[in-house]
Amino acid sequence: MLATSLFALTVWLRAEPGFNEWLKILQAESFYIGVYILIAISIIMMAVCFLGCLSALMENTLALFVFIGTQIFGFIVSIAGSALLMQYSTMHSSLQPLLQSSISSFVSTSESPYSSYVLNMIQENIGCCGATGPWDYLDLHQPLPSSCRDAVSGNAFFNGCVDELTWFFEGKSSWIVAIALALGMLNIICGVMSLVLVQAVKKEEEEVQAYRR
Repeated sequence: MLATSLFALTVWLRAEPGFNEWLKILQAESFYIGVYILIAISIIMMAVCFLGCLSALMENTLALFVFIGTQIFGFIVSIAGSALLMQYSTMHSSLQPLLQSSISSFVSTSESPYSSYVLNMIQENIGCCGATGPWDYLDLHQPLPSSCRDAVSGNAFFNGCVDELTWFFEGKSSWIVAIALALGMLNIICGVMSLVLVQAVKKEEEEVQAYRR
């Protein structure tokens, strides 16, 4: 169930059109590294669950050891994928320098139609101004664009787009990370329970052999 939920959320995040376009424009597609890893491990874990059920029903020790190995692998990859996703979606992460570089470049060339289009799209939708704040425009002696101002009050947005976009990306990835970590913990529980079953099967086999003697 957790693997299915993780697969659905990660595929939805990867396929979301507007979100994908923003990452391309901002040259921050490294965000998807962790997403790809979590998609892969969710598929593997969905397939492995059948192996676990089959090996438990058959009480086959070799199949159970293989299942335990896959659970350990699943735990490691789930943690690694979550760590990489957080590395490119949280405050003070590797995402922020990428956003800082891209948005600062757009601000410095805001007179060009393409840069103006990108900045207006981000600032209007996110509710931010410049890379770090309105002073990015003021330092360059450029007027604040209308997209930098609140439509109701007319006041300039205080927060820069780097922080606002980071919070936006963090909100997108937080549920995925939570499910991936829960899946990792479930892998450990399943691995331990399988190990207990292996010991029980071995003990039963020893008792049968002793009885036959």
